[in-house]
Amino acid sequence: MSRDPRRTFARTAATLVDEDLSVALVYAEISGQFFGDVERRHPERVINVGIREQLLVSTGAGLALTGMRPIVHTFASFLVERAFEQIKLDFNHQDVGGVLVGSGGSFDISGGGRTHQAPGDVALIDTLPGWNVHVPGHADEVEQLVRLAVSGSGRDYVRVVGQQNRTAFPVTPGRFRPVLAGSRGTVLAVGPMLDPVLEAVAGLDVSVLYASTVRPFDGRGLRAALNRPDVVVVEPYLAGTSARLVNDALADLPHRVLSLGVRNEELRRYGSPADHIAAHGLDAAGLRRSISGFLAESADFAPVA
Repeated sequence: MSRDPRRTFARTAATLVDEDLSVALVYAEISGQFFGDVERRHPERVINVGIREQLLVSTGAGLALTGMRPIVHTFASFLVERAFEQIKLDFNHQDVGGVLVGSGGSFDISGGGRTHQAPGDVALIDTLPGWNVHVPGHADEVEQLVRLAVSGSGRDYVRVVGQQNRTAFPVTPGRFRPVLAGSRGTVLAVGPMLDPVLEAVAGLDVSVLYASTVRPFDGRGLRAALNRPDVVVVEPYLAGTSARLVNDALADLPHRVLSLGVRNEELRRYGSPADHIAAHGLDAAGLRRSISGFLAESADFAPVA
């Protein structure tokens, strides 16, 4: 894993600004160490608004109203949570497109404390209609998904975090990728959770799907992989964020869903990102316990016809 996801995003964004006169980059100090050169080349299209996150989002939407394709970037906690009203009004209410790129994720910046943690970012974006949500699990996927989002015209949120899988997959927008086939249940691993999931289910007779794009949700792909009506969703953000969509996809089938992700509790010790992952049961050992226990309870459920 020689490539860093955040640096990969910055390099990709700079290249897109160089390549396309309709692309603008708006940021709020964060990642400024990566944008100096491209800002000097294109000062009219690379804008640092300072630590003013509401202005950050409104500036991006204003550029979109002029016909430009804005990339809007800062830490997820400031981009989605602090500036949520501007996302709701300036992008959704005005019905314009843009690409929001949040870094930091649930607890990448654990030393920054609660102000820099955003496990609820995808759940919050889910309250607004028409957003595509991308959760790359590898730096190579960051580049693919940012390019894909910028080439479109809709509203896209890209979640860039430090944790990544050992292997990247080609991006197939809106489609989950089968990784393992089994008969006792299906585990959907989102973004950087794939490697911990694969370690956790070693020796278990389960199917594993991988998702780097979670909105739109590939309900058809989930059904195609289903062998028993038991589904485990492992997300790197708030547990249960995708449960409604799993239930919608399987509405005509008796089924069970186990949602694993960041628990709805605040851990008040700073620790490291790895400490937080383990504390929320998202390391391989914690996932193994949860998934094994869930599958052990499925004896009364018949296989899907």
